[in-house]
Amino acid sequence: MSVAIVIPMLNEAAALPRLARCLAALDPRPAEILCVDGGSEDDSVAVAQGLGLAVIASPKGRGRQCNAGAAATTAPIILFLHADTWLPDDGVAVAQATMADPRTVLAGFTAILAGPKKTRWVTTAHNWLKTWYAPALFRPWLFVRGGRLLFGDHAMFVRRSAFTAIGGFDEALAVMEEADLCVRIVPQGRTRLLSRTVTTSDRRIAAWGEWRANWVYLKVGIRWGLGLRLKTLGRLYPDVR
Repeated sequence: MSVAIVIPMLNEAAALPRLARCLAALDPRPAEILCVDGGSEDDSVAVAQGLGLAVIASPKGRGRQCNAGAAATTAPIILFLHADTWLPDDGVAVAQATMADPRTVLAGFTAILAGPKKTRWVTTAHNWLKTWYAPALFRPWLFVRGGRLLFGDHAMFVRRSAFTAIGGFDEALAVMEEADLCVRIVPQGRTRLLSRTVTTSDRRIAAWGEWRANWVYLKVGIRWGLGLRLKTLGRLYPDVR
């Protein structure tokens, strides 16, 4: 049950040194670590390679980049890690122990959003709650079958066989590709949100403000839940890097 860590990146030069320190502390080590660059205009590729990280190129888009990383690795567990999210030192062991249950095909850590000045407890609580309330409201028939919604901040990890069976991420989606994966994977097995935590940068909230950020998250989530203009939702979710 080895683990491959796939890191989709775009203009992440500033975040990579801290991420590399986090990865170096992992015990046990993952079998593979692969950064997938989507056309960074900064020094992301050079910084990653200088830190000893393997890098491949892919067309821009988290779904495309994650699919490319999955295809380029071989471990039976794939952990998709954003460049601004930091795993606990035993993160690989946690993933292995979780997937030891054959009923589980997808899982994620509880994300705590924090920055240099504060921890965003309101948004952290909302993110935790929507793992349950969003599928209960919008996909109740899947919720009762064990469906839950996870997002990139959760450092979600998946059993490769299940990921392959559903065709990976939908590359046409600019956002909510993780939620879409959660819906489509339900027939393959159980999804779990773990009580173990990861820390995720609050840079988007710091740029927008906490209440505006949660309004954007809610607006995008409702439109996705209702199936409204799914391929254009990215316009409501601008990049802050």
